[in-house]
Amino acid sequence: MKELPLNRKTVPDRTIIASQYFLYFGVLGIFLPYFNLYCYRIGFSGFEIGAISALRSVALVIFPILWGMVADRFQSRRPIYILCNFLSTGIWTFYLFTRDFAPMAVITVFFGIFFAPIISFLEAFTMDVLGKEKRQYGRVRVWGTIAFIGVVLIMGRVLDRYPIDIILVLILTGSLLHSVISLKIPGSIRPRNLRFGEGFKAFLTGRALVFLFCAFLMLVSHGAYYGFFSIHLENLGYSGTFIGIAWALAAGAEVSVMLNSKKIFNRFSLERVLIFSLFVAAIRWGILFTAENPWIILLSQGTHAITYGTFHVASILYIDLLSPQEAKTVGQAVNNAVTYGLGMMVGFFMNGYIFEWLGGFAIFGFSAVISLAGALILVLYHGRGRVGQGA
Repeated sequence: MKELPLNRKTVPDRTIIASQYFLYFGVLGIFLPYFNLYCYRIGFSGFEIGAISALRSVALVIFPILWGMVADRFQSRRPIYILCNFLSTGIWTFYLFTRDFAPMAVITVFFGIFFAPIISFLEAFTMDVLGKEKRQYGRVRVWGTIAFIGVVLIMGRVLDRYPIDIILVLILTGSLLHSVISLKIPGSIRPRNLRFGEGFKAFLTGRALVFLFCAFLMLVSHGAYYGFFSIHLENLGYSGTFIGIAWALAAGAEVSVMLNSKKIFNRFSLERVLIFSLFVAAIRWGILFTAENPWIILLSQGTHAITYGTFHVASILYIDLLSPQEAKTVGQAVNNAVTYGLGMMVGFFMNGYIFEWLGGFAIFGFSAVISLAGALILVLYHGRGRVGQGA
């Protein structure tokens, strides 16, 4: 594929991409900290919360890959992206009309079918637009982090004053705006696969499988954080404002990583960054395993710059490196399916049981062990000289 030159013509494309990150992660700034808390407040058990979260993750396992293969085979990434934005937004409206577990589970499945591929398609668009400047990915992606920070800070105070049901309307509003602007997303032209799903073979190599397995473990360990962190803090007696500040600090820590991503990845190999991120995750979850002091909890949130920031950027660059030119959409879809799909699904289910059985502290102890295992596996593979030096 002929890469887009870095001239003034690409600036509008980067602006549209940045706006999509801004709105996507702005919506996540409401959803991630507060949707499970909403479920908890309307009476769902830990198992039911874990099940709802896991159903969403099942969709993230299956449908990004299927949609990605269709997009790469028929050069239809843009129309599929737009379609999925509008349909997922429409399906979200059904959450406004029920508080029962069974119908919410059904809504979650259908919502996930169309919501699942959005972020992997957006990552693929970004790689196309950046062309040879892929290591500047963080400077585009940072707009998502900025939105997330602002939203979680505002929402913490909002939920101290208003019923938590307000999150459903706010998510719907943000999703609708994201869908409308998606109509401006740039298209791409790339070689057509000879056969449906042919590019998928590139992700069955030893190098790719080791990376994907360790990334899977990293996101399993994050299941405790994304699924139960807000609930854990509320059970410790903290207010909605404190919960919002805690999430905002974590997101704020990402900003320096995003803005300096080119410098970081010019100096360190992708594999070293991945290994370091996994070790820091083990330390982070180990702290939350025992921490009740508010200052310790808030300080631990600063490590999100590593456990999410550097790990996420390295993963996006690494999977792009491993993906053949004609399967870039599938590559990002596979990465998201294995991590945010399968990894989070297992993490949500596992932590739902542990939360019910042993409580909030225990889930972070298990997460520390899991992320440490991922780090050690990657160290052993890297030490044997089986992993290259990255992009």
